[in-house]
Amino acid sequence: MKATGIVRKVDELGRLVLPVEMRRVLDIAEKDSIEIYVDGDSIILRKFRPFCIFCGAKDELISFEGKHVCTECARKLSEGL
Repeated sequence: MKATGIVRKVDELGRLVLPVEMRRVLDIAEKDSIEIYVDGDSIILRKFRPFCIFCGAKDELISFEGKHVCTECARKLSEGL
């Protein structure tokens, strides 16, 4: 893990502000979703990237009724119908 030297306090509502420099580097925009993980005593934040509900692929996704399906799985589903 890379140290940044940036320290932020958690406010009374449990919120934490990510510095604009960090958001720029990580391509995090306003209203983007962030995944939160716990690894031992560390909290890991990562920009959320949708994935195929069948195979886990993260590229060439189609959104269907709030779920994401990659084009390959969509093709397989259409062939099976």
